[in-house]
Amino acid sequence: MAKEIFSMDFNGKEITVETGELAKQARGAVLVRYGDTVILSTACASNVAKDTDFFPLTVSFEEKLYSVGKIPGGFLRREGRPSEHATLTARLIDRPIRPLFAEGFRNEVQVVNTAMSCDYDYSPEMAAMLGASLALSISDIPFEGPIAGVIVGYIDGEFVINPTVEETEKSILSLTMAGKKDAIMMVEAGAKEVSEQLMVDALEFGQTHIAKLCQFQEEIIAKVGNEKIEVELYEVPADLKQEVYNYVADRLKAAVSIKDKLECYQTIDALTDETVKYFDEKEYESETVKNKTIKMVNEVCNNIVADEVRRLIIEEKVRPDGRGLNEIRPLDAQIDILPRVHGSGLFTRGQTQVLSATTLGALGDNQIIDDLTEVEEKRFMHHYNFPPYSVGETGRMGSPGRREIGHGALGERALKHVLPSEEEFPYAIRTVAEVLESNGSSSQASICAGSLSLMAAGVPIKAPVAGIAMGLVEDGKNYSILTDIQGMEDHFGDMDFKVAGTRDGITALQMDIKVQGLSREVLAESMAQAKEARLKILDVMDQTIAKPREHVSEYALKISRLDIPVDKIRDVIGTGGKTINQIIDASNGTKIDISDEGRVLIYHADQESIDIAVKMIEEITRVAKVGEIFDEAVINRIESYGIFVELFPGTDALVHVSDLRWERVDKPSSLYKMGDKVKVVVKAIDESGKVSASIKELLDKPENYNEPIRDYSKNRIFTGKRVVNRKKRATKKNEK
Repeated sequence: MAKEIFSMDFNGKEITVETGELAKQARGAVLVRYGDTVILSTACASNVAKDTDFFPLTVSFEEKLYSVGKIPGGFLRREGRPSEHATLTARLIDRPIRPLFAEGFRNEVQVVNTAMSCDYDYSPEMAAMLGASLALSISDIPFEGPIAGVIVGYIDGEFVINPTVEETEKSILSLTMAGKKDAIMMVEAGAKEVSEQLMVDALEFGQTHIAKLCQFQEEIIAKVGNEKIEVELYEVPADLKQEVYNYVADRLKAAVSIKDKLECYQTIDALTDETVKYFDEKEYESETVKNKTIKMVNEVCNNIVADEVRRLIIEEKVRPDGRGLNEIRPLDAQIDILPRVHGSGLFTRGQTQVLSATTLGALGDNQIIDDLTEVEEKRFMHHYNFPPYSVGETGRMGSPGRREIGHGALGERALKHVLPSEEEFPYAIRTVAEVLESNGSSSQASICAGSLSLMAAGVPIKAPVAGIAMGLVEDGKNYSILTDIQGMEDHFGDMDFKVAGTRDGITALQMDIKVQGLSREVLAESMAQAKEARLKILDVMDQTIAKPREHVSEYALKISRLDIPVDKIRDVIGTGGKTINQIIDASNGTKIDISDEGRVLIYHADQESIDIAVKMIEEITRVAKVGEIFDEAVINRIESYGIFVELFPGTDALVHVSDLRWERVDKPSSLYKMGDKVKVVVKAIDESGKVSASIKELLDKPENYNEPIRDYSKNRIFTGKRVVNRKKRATKKNEK
């Protein structure tokens, strides 16, 4: 294939797509240039279907630190496991493309997006989404695209597409969305309490720009696209399907309506096992045919359950657990479950239960970020854990998977916009959501529990936050919107729409849909229904704790703040950190954070230790003030023209000979010796910081004292009694 280059002007910025030169052995490969951002996207697929009951799709976003001129940290100095940002970006791409493969397609597909050059004013995430879609679309892999993605911001009453880093900081909305030419497929949003109406308008605005990118891709596909291969799709024979229906369908349908999750699932599993056993005892041509049949029987049983769930909702407006379409499961909110943590909250919604623990740390505990983003550290962390026991199963325990990272990021977006600024509340903040029980919407329960634990910890959040998951079931003619979906409705429904926010507006939103687009009416109705539910949840939470506690936990680090001159920072730190380490050791291991602006934060569980560190830093950074009196200034140098005294460690002052006494002093050494302590007052401080002090100003003036009048033009001093010519006096003295 010869090299081809395609370009378009996208909202005033050029996008260039190159094909036919790089990664030519991949089934599809494109190089996307968007400003200085360059992404290589490739798509490959196996020739033979995998023997699985799911579609084996893998999407990755490979962060190469050379793309931003960095050398990786660590001993090996090379990229390691994917960062959180890389994982979230891969999920952003995976979610809109996964539904666009044919049902029953089981060939393994791998889409790799490599960030080769990054300019964050030109979104690498959106460039990668465009590249992934094009790589699949021009390949022979059966993909029903194209799709595209954009980021929508809202600044000063205007929507902005793919805002720059500077614009993002000003925006009250960060909406990432993806879709086809005429359908939204995926939404991720963080916002500063925006209205439902604004969110709907933003989605419509973004969709018009997605359509332009899809049209651009269609032109490329028409010129360089390959014919799609025909693959044998996994399908259950009609006669086998009917036989399974006849054997178990009625009993499975009845089991769907069992209200208790465990009893419902156990009954369905038992009936499925019974059906499998029935077919397992039949005779087959070979073991291969038998295994294939058993797998199909399992799938038919699953489809019977799915069809019944959908039928109940669409036709009878009844949900599996008997609730109405807009009814929320029973709610419960508690705080202070864990006595020694800084703040804890327990939120229960039906059979979904999440325990959240909040920990407050020093700013030095901020998470250090080492990825392609411009963010260097993160002050607020929301971590989500989903252990297997939460669904009554055994399974892997360990580091978080993609789903846990994604749910944690959603909760973080929902909560971070109500947090106080670092200036108002100089703590690093971590909330950990432990899912103890799950039957759907656990990510939203983690937001509610997190809000409770933050308030219990005394974090002065602007307002409580609650989250709710909405669902949709449609059959082409009719649709039903569901409030507070449970696991079965999420699995078999057509939409998973999570909305979190305060009473005043939305702070986070996530949507994945399986249908070909949603009308404005459905979007607006879903958001209105979600707001109604969110307010009900907040009412329940308010009964437990309506506002943050006034003080942090007794077990949290106490804090003191000092503001020191910028030029004193190096004095506090010392050569190689020697001074600050001495302070830390002397104050029983306090944590000390010093900003470039001279803000010093001192943390420790014990206030006395903090006081020790404060006193030591104040002594080091103390600045003398004119008029300030020092009772015990120590003489550390004596000269003919005066004496030098140490006012406090690091600061000396000159007491000129004329300021020693009201009477004339010829030799300062006749009055003082090294180490003597004298009382002085600061007279002046010059521009270079040199301090002049006086002793005589603190002494009583002698009676009949005449203030000397200096005539500098004639080099004479008039005392009122006689005139002394200095030059003559000096000459006579030399003659002697």
